[in-house]
Amino acid sequence: MKNGAQILLECLKREGVDTIFGYPGARTLLVHDALMDDQDIRHYLVRHEQGAAHAADGYARTTGKVGVCLTTSGPGATNLVTGIATAYMDSVPMVALTCQVTTADIGNDAFQEADMAGITRPITKHNYIVTDVKDLARIIREAFYIARTRRPGPVLVDLPSDVLAAKMDMEIPEKVTRRGYQELPTLNQKQLKRAAEIINKAKRPLIYAGGGIIMADAVNELRALAEKGDIPVTHTLMAIGAMDAASPHSIGMLGMYGAYYANLAVHECDCLIAVGARFDDRVTGRVDTFAPKARIIHIDIDPSSIRKNVTVELPIVSDAKQALAGLLELIKPAEHKDWLEQIHTWQREAPLPRPERPDLVPHEIMEAIREVAGEAPVVASDVGLSQMWTANYFGFAGPRQYITSGGLGTMGYALPAAMGAAVGHPGRTVFAINGDGAFQMNVQELATCSHYNIPVKTIILNNGKLGMVRQFQKVFLKQRFAATCLGRGVDFCTVAKGFGVNAIRVRAKAELKAALRKAMEIPGPVVVDVAIHPDCYSFPMVPPGKKTVEAIFSPEDWEG
Repeated sequence: MKNGAQILLECLKREGVDTIFGYPGARTLLVHDALMDDQDIRHYLVRHEQGAAHAADGYARTTGKVGVCLTTSGPGATNLVTGIATAYMDSVPMVALTCQVTTADIGNDAFQEADMAGITRPITKHNYIVTDVKDLARIIREAFYIARTRRPGPVLVDLPSDVLAAKMDMEIPEKVTRRGYQELPTLNQKQLKRAAEIINKAKRPLIYAGGGIIMADAVNELRALAEKGDIPVTHTLMAIGAMDAASPHSIGMLGMYGAYYANLAVHECDCLIAVGARFDDRVTGRVDTFAPKARIIHIDIDPSSIRKNVTVELPIVSDAKQALAGLLELIKPAEHKDWLEQIHTWQREAPLPRPERPDLVPHEIMEAIREVAGEAPVVASDVGLSQMWTANYFGFAGPRQYITSGGLGTMGYALPAAMGAAVGHPGRTVFAINGDGAFQMNVQELATCSHYNIPVKTIILNNGKLGMVRQFQKVFLKQRFAATCLGRGVDFCTVAKGFGVNAIRVRAKAELKAALRKAMEIPGPVVVDVAIHPDCYSFPMVPPGKKTVEAIFSPEDWEG
């Protein structure tokens, strides 16, 4: 006979789990004790539970597997909430295991009790409270099944300590199903044929690629469709790498901080094929002016995402890989030379800004990192200006190379997510690119990197400010910089060394590449603190409430 904790580990191994990111407490004692006798699952002790959730997220996004995090009850469990919400917004497969007070104590305000099922109901795909050890194996099986199928997402399993202690003969079901839950939707072939007809008639077609393409492993199908149909592709933040940035059919990121020429292409296209995207406000700008000349086809695995924000002519509920493969067979080979040349003309007339200044500027930093990174690096960027600079200037060639918090916009994401990515990809180059504000939110995970020698190369773009909020203040609030000055009182190199991590300081343009090469040569984690000017911003930018083609290119362009 095995106790619940031992059954839990056996169930995890049956799901292919070899890595857990966690933090112990009184309610996890039996699970962590069982882990000591297990040779197949590696437990990484993070320094904060939020770090565990983001590490599981980064592991999942870059490997395609389900990420797993484990915490104790009460504050240990509630500290996961931001990381779970981050994964939910970006459709990341994750199973969060939260240990709980005994079943008899649930609802009695016991010490360190928190209603995790209630708290996480809006931010999980599904959640469970296991009240009987007999249900444990089935629930764990179901949790992984739900997390990884259809539109992926986080599932929470709450584990009372008496259930973990209870003993029984283990029986793990071979297969699980959920009544009313369909693993993949049935593709409507008539709708697909209609889509092909619209695409074949189009003179200015455009593919709007979303993160669902990467989650569905549909990158090859996307690229083949773009090639056969001679169709340009713009992508969201979550779909970076779906197209090789060097491809002639790739026209970069659209939306609020995207390329102006990508937004122009959306505005002027006569057929917009949206795949695995949800038309969020950062992409559309003013909804009633989005793609005004286009017949819109929307392919998404989640029917609730279709027509939620934008009215579309042709909805197709489908897995992205299946739909793109079907379209590839149905569309005719085409040439849209004039359309592509028009987009390239806009690109030449209004390229992404690359200002020349004596001090370091963001595009030079991104291009320098890319130069030293080698083949297929993994980059986790934090939220804010560092996110937009990485997205626009790094130039990714493939999927699952770039990860970031898109939908929730979680500061403090990059370092623990990069840590999870590095654990999932031993020997691969992994960067965490942060602003100084975001870096301080989960700086404690440097201790985890140091302890396990996880070789994350952390780049801090240090302007002493909360840069993206400052940009809004500069443009829209007449430079009234309220609560956005962090100062330069923190010596990040000293902080890093205090955690046992090597650190390099960069204060001049001439020092940058040498510092980055040195960081690559040092085994294990390294922090590179790069000073940038506080008035470096991300332009062009579409002001809130404006059309995407009404972007401004400098603070002086705003006349609001």
